[in-house]
Amino acid sequence: MNLFGQSPLANLTPVVKNLLIINIIFFIATLVFQSMGIELAFHLGAFYFNSPHFRVWQIITYMFMHGGWAHIFFNMFALYMFGPAIENYMGSKRFFNYYFITGLGALALQMLVQAIEVHGILGSFTFDPAMNYNISPEDVGRLRAIYAEPMVGASGALFGILVAFGVLYAETSLYIMLIPIPVKAKYAVIGYIVVELYLGLSQHQGDSVAHFAHLGGALFGYILLKIWGMHKTNDFY
Repeated sequence: MNLFGQSPLANLTPVVKNLLIINIIFFIATLVFQSMGIELAFHLGAFYFNSPHFRVWQIITYMFMHGGWAHIFFNMFALYMFGPAIENYMGSKRFFNYYFITGLGALALQMLVQAIEVHGILGSFTFDPAMNYNISPEDVGRLRAIYAEPMVGASGALFGILVAFGVLYAETSLYIMLIPIPVKAKYAVIGYIVVELYLGLSQHQGDSVAHFAHLGGALFGYILLKIWGMHKTNDFY
């Protein structure tokens, strides 16, 4: 066998391969429609449930939309790197279910956090245009971000995959950017989650990343692993 001539896609598992293909197709479609003056993310990204732009199909399609080259590159790279190991462990059918359940869980937690924020501003979880609200310009901006900006990306489901890797292949050493020594998967994943929690709670101005969606994917992923009785293994290829 000529290992040097082997395709980098040779070891891809079926569900991971199809997810990569679908995400890339959606991204190309986004660029094509943008050139025609149509923002596909506005129709397929996920809006807050009370937004006039919300459509039920968005709870699925948002996972295949991305906000730029860097966004899709890093998400697909993570799927390519960690997805096959998790699919091999779970089997394709269960991995498929895991991916979409964690993606839905990511959106659920993000919407819950948005609902709490809306309630803190308006005193209710929904905006009533007939009401005369007395709110600050800063709160108007926060409401506009919630109601008029869609959430896009596979990051929530990928955090589910990262958690699965950190649990199932806990002792595997990973090399992380800017860290000169290998870090065990379990510590790397815990560290990443702590950073996301800090960024989500601190709410830095100009930060448009849905940190609680990432945490939602991680949380639902961990719950699923416990429900399914999946434990760490040393069999990492």
